[in-house]
Amino acid sequence: MTDEPAGGVPDRGHGRPETPEQRSDRNWNELLQELRVMQTGVQILTGFLLILPFQSRFGDLDDFQRAVYLALVLVCVATTGLLVAPVALHRGLFRQHLKRSVVTGGDRMARAGLVLLAIALAGTAELVFDVVMGRTAGIVVGAASAVVLLGLWAVVPAVVRRRS
Repeated sequence: MTDEPAGGVPDRGHGRPETPEQRSDRNWNELLQELRVMQTGVQILTGFLLILPFQSRFGDLDDFQRAVYLALVLVCVATTGLLVAPVALHRGLFRQHLKRSVVTGGDRMARAGLVLLAIALAGTAELVFDVVMGRTAGIVVGAASAVVLLGLWAVVPAVVRRRS
């Protein structure tokens, strides 16, 4: 009797009976799902930021608020670029039998995209509260948002990983 499952694919100690190629395919599909979720949010945020200069109150922003706004536009564009880059990487390496490298590179790009997304979200909260409630409120809310996102996106996964 053999330890191989009915499909004849050995379990290599990862808890799933799959070959390295199957694992890469599964990881790629999971990464694509994550990217779809993130891209939607970034696209909405970027669209929101891009229409602001065309609003009547935009002229009331002070120099600091304009600088934050322009920085946020750049961060959102960079975030979008990072979250779309894994697809471009896949296209560039299609049929080259480098799926594992595509998954590794895509993972790194997605992680960098998450960092920039956190900056964009916290920065947008800062800007909105600055305009509506004042500079101090903006800075407090922006910093609090950054701490919450860091906790949810970095600390919680690290704790879960450590406990597993």
